[in-house]
Amino acid sequence: MPFAPSELILTKAGAVYHLNLLPEQIAPTIFLVGDPDRVAQVSRHFDAVWYRVQHREFITHTGMMHGQPVSVVSTGIGTDNIDIVLNELDALFNIDLISLEPKTELTSLRLIRLGTSGALQADIEVDSLVCSSHGLGIDGLMPFYQAEQKHEETALKEAFEAFLPEIKACALPYVFEADANLLSLFEEENFKRGITLTCSGFYAPQGRKLRYQPSMEALPLRCNGFAHAGHRITNFEMETAGIYGLARLLGHQALSVNAIIANRVHGSFSSEPQQTIDRLISTVLHKILA
Repeated sequence: MPFAPSELILTKAGAVYHLNLLPEQIAPTIFLVGDPDRVAQVSRHFDAVWYRVQHREFITHTGMMHGQPVSVVSTGIGTDNIDIVLNELDALFNIDLISLEPKTELTSLRLIRLGTSGALQADIEVDSLVCSSHGLGIDGLMPFYQAEQKHEETALKEAFEAFLPEIKACALPYVFEADANLLSLFEEENFKRGITLTCSGFYAPQGRKLRYQPSMEALPLRCNGFAHAGHRITNFEMETAGIYGLARLLGHQALSVNAIIANRVHGSFSSEPQQTIDRLISTVLHKILA
């Protein structure tokens, strides 16, 4: 039975509504960036760019690099945007946009986040690069989906809830792992690895204190004491857990790699964040597309 037009919204041209993309305008290897300005910083490394499409904060460049079709898409900030982007990317490959029915042969996408983040451990220095072995979500997205979690993921979630029981007054935590094959490409020592805590906001949800009193005091320093089965929380941001959860649900491969531009333990910020972001982009592109 086809999906109702209210469930999968298309433009008059037949493009998915928010991304404004047609199936031929997207590649199965997709780099995800939060900042729309970062799309051009990624695509300048491509050997050719075939399509440039923009609608709202969603910008897509698709072309070729190292003989492979590749895309970069800006998601904007937060898992509310990730919910839009990943569902519409999946629809471009796995739903017939004419009949509005699922395809019988499904495509598994490679989704690689190139992000910025703040470190929660003293030994993870500003300007480091961190691969997210897990996304631990306190953002509220994935409890709306029925997605199976592995035993190890459930155990990690339960350990975190026991470590920080008051978190359940603010969120329902969830945990999903990175794709093991993508993660294995980044095993050398200059890439840190750990749990990325995905938050629902930038200020109080990440423990910042301005003209208000957060409901959870000293959240960064409390989270950096959590460890389970050899894993620790390395960084805060606002997208990774949603990407990992929806990728699992929809049958895609996902990895998040973040440039550390702040350290919440030291209270420091990178003096040259753009250089670190450029290094992240160049290094990850060449490893994924080698």
